[in-house]
Amino acid sequence: MDISRKLGILVFFAVPAVIGGGIVYALFGDSYAAVFIYEFLLLLTAGVFVSR
Repeated sequence: MDISRKLGILVFFAVPAVIGGGIVYALFGDSYAAVFIYEFLLLLTAGVFVSR
């Protein structure tokens, strides 16, 4: 996989990180712990796709 495709995948996962982080923050009663867990799982998923 070339570098442009890897960067594209990371950008594709950046949008849900920003939007989804705000939604998770609002849904879980202003809890940053829930946001960190969400972001970690999203980062883990993006890492799996990039490492292939």
